[in-house]
Amino acid sequence: MTSTDNKQCGNCKLKELLCRGLSAEDLSSLVSQAKLRRYKKGDVILQQGVKCTDLIYLSKGIVKFILEDNCREFIVTIDKAQTLIGLANILNEDINYFTVRAATECTGCAINLSRFKLLMLNNRNFMFEIMSLSTQMFRGAINNFISIARKQSNGRVADVLLYLSEKIYESPEFSLSFSRQELADFAGCSKEQIIHTLRNFASDNIISASGKKIEILDIERLKKISRIG
Repeated sequence: MTSTDNKQCGNCKLKELLCRGLSAEDLSSLVSQAKLRRYKKGDVILQQGVKCTDLIYLSKGIVKFILEDNCREFIVTIDKAQTLIGLANILNEDINYFTVRAATECTGCAINLSRFKLLMLNNRNFMFEIMSLSTQMFRGAINNFISIARKQSNGRVADVLLYLSEKIYESPEFSLSFSRQELADFAGCSKEQIIHTLRNFASDNIISASGKKIEILDIERLKKISRIG
């Protein structure tokens, strides 16, 4: 790493995330071998079905997890920095279970997966911490599938807007990093349904929508739509 990279590591939350389960020596060994990587919007970070050699600690940016099936793509979940990408591979014979693609410009560090797994096997507390992180990621994906399975398009779109507002942008007003088609892929409906539903929400003064800019004006009504589906 260059001196600039080392300075970035000094402020990186990866150490904070891992130090709850690792000794100072193991943590230093793992982090010192990490390799800085940068991705442009649209770049593939991990490819579904390909053997994985690294975990990626995402320190900046937003990514989408995609399940590819019969030439179709389903956005399983969306995540942002700071997070570890590739945890599902630990239990999947080191084969990428999803394609992970950069939704914005992203920065991350590649961490050797074999070394990471060895530390897990030798440190029960560390293993529990990582399993907890992995479970959180899968919970988000499962909740999205439940929404798609049991709700109409209004409920699905409400869920997506609430998720983006609360989990990704952390604000009721945000500029989307996604196209209408990507929103449709995440909500499990058509692009036309997304456009129609957003227009209806805007007409009812639940949201304000102009191009990529979205503002939630009435979050309680949006949550009610989410609940009733």
